[in-house]
Amino acid sequence: MGRGRWWRWWGLVLVVAVAVAVVATTASQSKEDHLVSRIAFGSCSDQSDPQRIWNAINNFDPQVFIWLGDNIYGDIKHPFKLFGKERTLGPWKNIPRFTPSSKQEMEAKYKKAKTNPGYSRLRENTKVIGTWDDHDYGLNDAGKEFSEKITNQGLLLDFLDEPLDSPRRKQEGVYASYTFGPVSRQIKVILLDTRYHRDPLLSDGTFLGKSQWAWLEKELNGPASAITIIGSSVQVISNHSGATGPLFFFECWGRFPKERDRLFKLIADSKRDGVFFISGDVHFGEIARYDCATGYPLYDITSSGLTKAVEKAVPPPLHLILKFVARLTPTTMRVMDRNCRDSSCTYGQPNFGAIEIDWDATPVTLKIEVRDINGFPVTGVKVPLLELQAGSVDPVAAIKAGEYQRHCSLEVTLPWLVRYRLAILFYGAVAVLLLAMIGITSGAISISRRLLHKYKCD
Repeated sequence: MGRGRWWRWWGLVLVVAVAVAVVATTASQSKEDHLVSRIAFGSCSDQSDPQRIWNAINNFDPQVFIWLGDNIYGDIKHPFKLFGKERTLGPWKNIPRFTPSSKQEMEAKYKKAKTNPGYSRLRENTKVIGTWDDHDYGLNDAGKEFSEKITNQGLLLDFLDEPLDSPRRKQEGVYASYTFGPVSRQIKVILLDTRYHRDPLLSDGTFLGKSQWAWLEKELNGPASAITIIGSSVQVISNHSGATGPLFFFECWGRFPKERDRLFKLIADSKRDGVFFISGDVHFGEIARYDCATGYPLYDITSSGLTKAVEKAVPPPLHLILKFVARLTPTTMRVMDRNCRDSSCTYGQPNFGAIEIDWDATPVTLKIEVRDINGFPVTGVKVPLLELQAGSVDPVAAIKAGEYQRHCSLEVTLPWLVRYRLAILFYGAVAVLLLAMIGITSGAISISRRLLHKYKCD
């Protein structure tokens, strides 16, 4: 081959390579800068349960889907047992209620979840991102003490198709951030890891750990975005434990009050507008609001779960009791609206979260809903982005407004009679039941004695 032909051949190869690189870069930028107006999110999906809800999520046609944890149920749940060889209840229990699975068992559960036809269809058409909670972390209610967290971090990132060279595979914890959309219409998604660094529940220690707090501060003080979504696997604003204890407790930021105050202060100090939370974990859907942190309302939209839900855990005749308890649960934070499916504005059946942004509206409008298994809304809020800007709420006025200082006073500041009314009702009902049983037993004994005495006399 002559020297001229050799150089022409290499020149052609170079031109083609440059063209391919330009096309690839343009395609990548186009995908990154593509306007996002529909986002779905969810949590608490047991890979062994029916997965009907994916049809509704696919019909919503989200451009982004966000996992908020319990993406699989990887740990092993032992049945309630008071007696026998394996006792999980009572002072004589000899095994824990939950135990970790092996790596091979976790891999099999992730594979089953990932190959579900409905979820596979979503992955083909939607950008999927996410974080974890306790059951996919590896153990119910676990924190930084869990020994398998490093191994299971890799399994989660494999499930999310995280690249092998991703920084998430080298850091301690699965926290991450993403930015979608063109300049001036950008959406920033910040996903927290509330497991890897978390201290024990009753410690009021750290929730995120030193490195994650530093990272979060940097993210919040970074370039502005029209909307900032902070994803937390557990609820940020609602603290149901403050009003339902000692009957039952929930994991939430409210169990770490100093850390939650730090989070609110960090958002306020960043002067970042358009921030709201999405969360999961509790097996019901609701929307909470807090007006006294940043100068504008902070919303927390909880969607839980995709398959797990409180009303599925009890027989249908008891659903009315659950609805009554939900309506009676003292909360100053829940958004109560006449358009809610249930009067309590909580939803205890399978559900997912749906975010829609109308970028063409004046002003730009944000609609966030909790939707049922058929895709119909059960509760939601519609907020102009102008209302999520500093100064839209007067904290002093908010504190004075509304019964129990709604959306401003935390549950732990409620009057004790209101705060503990569930416990008072429960223990009162138990006391009445015991007294009734004692009365009935006493009456039965008295009647038996009279009949016996009469029989002897005859």
